[in-house]
Amino acid sequence: MRTLISTAFVSLDGVMEAPGGEPGYRNSGWTFKDVEFLPEAYEIKDREQRAASAMMLGRASYEAFSSVWPNMAEFADYNAMPKYVVSTTLAEDDLVAGWGETTILRSLDDVAALKETEGGPIIVHGSAALNRNLSDAGLIDRYHLLVFPLLLGAGKRLFSETDKDAQKLKLVEHEAYANGIQKNVFDVVR
Repeated sequence: MRTLISTAFVSLDGVMEAPGGEPGYRNSGWTFKDVEFLPEAYEIKDREQRAASAMMLGRASYEAFSSVWPNMAEFADYNAMPKYVVSTTLAEDDLVAGWGETTILRSLDDVAALKETEGGPIIVHGSAALNRNLSDAGLIDRYHLLVFPLLLGAGKRLFSETDKDAQKLKLVEHEAYANGIQKNVFDVVR
C-alpha cells in the first residue's frame, strides 16, 4: 500500500492559497513577502522530492504548476516522476507534453485504488479542494506542514469545514525556526 502525503505551506489560521505569488488572491506571495527566508526551514521540501515516487495534483494546481515547473532545475526529480491529476473535467488533450507520464484520475475511488498498488509515497502539492476531499475521505496518511506566523483571514484552506468525527494525528517530526516558521509532520492515526 502506498502512502499519500499532503504537503503544504499554511498560515497559522489554515490558509494555503497563493503562497508563491499566484494572481487573484489579496495576500498572494505571503510565504516570502513578510517572512525572512531561512534555507533550513525548507529542508523538508528537498527531502520530499527525493523520497516521493509520484506526485498528485488537482486540476487547478496541475494547470498552474505544469506551466512553470518543467523549466525549473530545482524540481528535476518531480519533473521526471509520474503525475496523477484528480479531475472530472480535465481532458487528455489538456495534459502538458514533456512533463513526464501523467494519468488523470476521475474519482476518489480511483485514488483509493492507486494507493493499493505497489510503489513509494505519493506527494500532494497545492490542490486545496483535492486536499480537503482526500482528507474527508480518509485517504491522506501523512501531513508535511510548514506553518507560517501569519493570520491571513480569507482564502482557500487546507482543511474542510465538514462536520465529521475527530481525526487523531500523531506528531512524528517538528521544528521551529528563528523566522517563526514551524515544521510539523503528522501521521494520520487509523
